[in-house]
Amino acid sequence: MKDLILKILWVTVFAAAMAFVESAVVVYLRVIYYPEGFTFPLKLIMDDTIMVELYREIATLFILLAVAVLTGRRFWERFAWFMLTFGVWDIFYYIWLKVLISWPSSLSEWDILFLIPVPWIGPVSAPLSISLLMILAGILIVYLFQNGHEFRPSLTSYILAAAGVVLILYSFMRDTGATLYQQIPQPYQYEFLVMGDILFVAAFVISYVKTVRKE
Repeated sequence: MKDLILKILWVTVFAAAMAFVESAVVVYLRVIYYPEGFTFPLKLIMDDTIMVELYREIATLFILLAVAVLTGRRFWERFAWFMLTFGVWDIFYYIWLKVLISWPSSLSEWDILFLIPVPWIGPVSAPLSISLLMILAGILIVYLFQNGHEFRPSLTSYILAAAGVVLILYSFMRDTGATLYQQIPQPYQYEFLVMGDILFVAAFVISYVKTVRKE
């Protein structure tokens, strides 16, 4: 148990430090493209910076994945470490932005969340709710492996999780007017986020209970 706590601590330190690097880059970008403060409608970036940003996001995912692969031994254990690292990184990204530039002013503030395959937008509260669930699920799964359990999601869990992913991605990417044509965003549809989060929780609980009972 002590080794697990130490491992979680160091993974958290890594994710928090990496989040600072990420937030520092965003601070520089906002100085360049949003000198009067970040706001919608989005500004169209015509130079090579947008491609650099795309590659940076891909590189970030590979860094998080590499840490998970090195930390875990089996697929679902590694996936759990990925969720934990990703969740901590995402939360600290906003913490550092708040420290550095006093943004966001509230959890309802809108942000660009991701760029692939099209820009994702939504209030800060949306990715934070997902990150918290990822951290909790990640810790519980690695705890199962620590105690000799083999976490194996059921078919029902796969279906529920896939449905949750579709709902949440839709909530982030549906407003193509704001993401692709520099329009003011439409009101965010929180119902898709809530339903997606509920489906994630249900998928995890079903597999977690099944794993514990089976073992």
